[in-house]
Amino acid sequence: MPLPFDLPENPADFIEGRAKSVAFRVQDFYGLSMKAISGIFRRPRYIGEILFQMDEIGVGSIPIILLTGLFTGMVLSLQSAIQLSIFGATIYIGKLVALSMVRELGPVLSSLMVAGRVGSGIAAEIGSMVDTEQIDAMRVEGSDPIKKLVVPRLLACMLMLPLLTIISDSIGMAGGFFIAVSQFNIDPMFYWRSSFDILSLRDIMLGLVKPVFFGFIIAMTGSYQGLRTHGGTMGVGRSTTQSVVYSSISILVIDFFLTKVFVYLF
Repeated sequence: MPLPFDLPENPADFIEGRAKSVAFRVQDFYGLSMKAISGIFRRPRYIGEILFQMDEIGVGSIPIILLTGLFTGMVLSLQSAIQLSIFGATIYIGKLVALSMVRELGPVLSSLMVAGRVGSGIAAEIGSMVDTEQIDAMRVEGSDPIKKLVVPRLLACMLMLPLLTIISDSIGMAGGFFIAVSQFNIDPMFYWRSSFDILSLRDIMLGLVKPVFFGFIIAMTGSYQGLRTHGGTMGVGRSTTQSVVYSSISILVIDFFLTKVFVYLF
């Protein structure tokens, strides 16, 4: 019975080719990132495009951030109360919800939602421009596509994700408050007092620094996948899918290393 796929004649050559392909992609991504970062400090500065992207990325993502944060906080409060009740510590629901939302769940889940909504949009938009040769037309006219297309999206993501994370943290704690008070009869004032008492400056810094890095990953991954689009409409769809997948994986990996760095430093 024939296999549904062809085995490589020489597995060693196949592995070597794949390794070289990955290395070249990492190199291209690094080069694009360096150009985008340097473009932040060079003129011209497309202020109007930056503000437009901030509105699209930030304001446009608020509904999904509100829903994600609200139900995350509610589920977290419900699950933690069940476990804490075993030890008679149900009153400390607020502490657990606050720490979990501010340190991890708020930044990571917000970034994953934005990666799905914004990262795919960036890849599709830029990929369509590549497919219709608009990028080539910009180069012929003397415009820098990276400066005009990538830099505004990069700045918008890095600026708006921390703000979206604050919204997610706040609504998550509010969702936890609703479950704690209505389902487990926790004193409202004690919930909020214990929530804020447990939070330190380190926790808040960690929760706001992470989204800056996540925003960089989302914008640059979407832009990179869009700029290397080929193959017509199927290529645009492929770039969109790869943007979401690579962004999501990178966010989870970088979250681990950022947490390790903060634990080591503080």
